[in-house]
Amino acid sequence: MNFFLETLQVTFLSIYYLLEAFVKLFIPARRKNVTGEIVLITGAGSGIGRLMALEFSKLGVTLVLWDINQEGSQETARLAKKEGASRVHCYVCDCSNKTEVYRVADQVKREVGDVSILINNAGIVTGKKFMESPDSLIEKTVEVNTMAHFWTYKAFLPAMMASNHGHLVSVASSAGLIGVNGLSRFLYNNCSYINISCIGSFYLKDYCASKFAAVGFAESVGLEMLASGKDGIKTTIVCPYFINTGMFDGCYTKWPRLLPILDPNYAARKIVDAILKEEVYLVMPRSLNLIFALKNIVPVKMGLILGIYFGAFNFMDHFRGHIKSD
Repeated sequence: MNFFLETLQVTFLSIYYLLEAFVKLFIPARRKNVTGEIVLITGAGSGIGRLMALEFSKLGVTLVLWDINQEGSQETARLAKKEGASRVHCYVCDCSNKTEVYRVADQVKREVGDVSILINNAGIVTGKKFMESPDSLIEKTVEVNTMAHFWTYKAFLPAMMASNHGHLVSVASSAGLIGVNGLSRFLYNNCSYINISCIGSFYLKDYCASKFAAVGFAESVGLEMLASGKDGIKTTIVCPYFINTGMFDGCYTKWPRLLPILDPNYAARKIVDAILKEEVYLVMPRSLNLIFALKNIVPVKMGLILGIYFGAFNFMDHFRGHIKSD
């Protein structure tokens, strides 16, 4: 009897949630009010991190900007205040260093308060072939793109759990859902982390591995919060295609109408909008959802043919990129 009742319940709820999702395609979701929230953005000194800060500056939040580049984060703060932000705090933090993350996090809690919206945005990318990448650079990729998320969550999640209120945001990548060819050329220096987002072929490299891990970690923590009854803590996982921040100059997209390189301002607005609507996943552009679905259902050999068709094996062929501090 229990089996019958549980099956009936699952069937009913499945139909209900499918209909709910269909209705939401036509009815815009309500945006939550974040006035007074403390928003921490890592990698805020340039690129998407800076643009997200500018979007949030219009919403009455307190901004906490982390970056390894002090000048970059201070410039972001200046621009945010120009956009209307009244409280902006800048901190120099090397997100690859666990000790430093914990130290700066404690400083933020003492000087600003408990962070209620945490946006893990800092990232680095490589572009060499896997076997040509020094071990130290592979380790740095994982430390920044993955392990930093562990340390920031451990630092700020306890306060969110105590109040059953908060939002965890992982700016990951499409490369965290499907493997990428050629993402092993290192784009990191001692000035600034680089905000990047890419997808490519079906070969796994250090960058893809780090982003797969970031997505899996964010998903598992989100589920743990629900299982623990902390349904007031929301999770948003962002998986965009190439974003035109200048860090991927030379990258190639075979079908720009199907897979366009994203405008940074558009991407930042979409991410903030997804946070305000409490969307769990944001995939940009939407056409990527079809590619991800095909990856999971078609034979491997057919997937390779489709990869060639979409130009997935050649995205990084003419990659040159450059390092800058916006």
